[in-house]
Amino acid sequence: MIQFYHVHKSYDGRQKAVKDVSFRIAKGEFVFLTGPSGAGKTTLIKLILCAEKADDGQILIAGRNVARLSQHDIPQLRRQIGIVFQDFKLIERRTVYENVALSLRILGTGEEQINKKTMNALKSVGILSKKDNYPLQLSGGEQQRVAIARALAKDPVILIADEPTGNLDQKMTNEIMSIIKDIHAQGTTVMVATHDPVLTSQTGKRMIHIDDGRVTG
Repeated sequence: MIQFYHVHKSYDGRQKAVKDVSFRIAKGEFVFLTGPSGAGKTTLIKLILCAEKADDGQILIAGRNVARLSQHDIPQLRRQIGIVFQDFKLIERRTVYENVALSLRILGTGEEQINKKTMNALKSVGILSKKDNYPLQLSGGEQQRVAIARALAKDPVILIADEPTGNLDQKMTNEIMSIIKDIHAQGTTVMVATHDPVLTSQTGKRMIHIDDGRVTG
């Protein structure tokens, strides 16, 4: 589902963010991407999303070589990937419902399907009762549930969570990870980027460790 072969990425031709990285994540697998801040985790995610282009090596996402994708093809690939960020990235002046629906509206989904998918996504993360609230009326854990619902609404085959519990207390962390595990149980390929060793030690899932731009384990 996600394959990197000897991938290199530098910024400004000098600072090497990713150095000869190779790994494979199988369809339906749950993997933690671990490593300290600045190790290269975010760069790897940007490469998967085609927000950055590798300098060398090969990247295959859902069987497609991203180096060969045209600008027209990239949005189609991104539709298969749900992304959840540490800082939620919700629009404060839109309701919970509108935040989730907007992601579908951008894709050109019909209004009837938007309503169905939005309501189902909110229900699946236990936040349907808050659909008319605004983000700042919610707790951090509730905002992250909305962010996950937004990612789920487009039925992604891959879910990437970038430090999804970094701003949450332990109780909320457990709840968010439980939701992500449920998503994985339905067949979605999941990658969770984190530098929290407690989070990774509790699951028994495979870890890809990156340090100074290199995969070390």
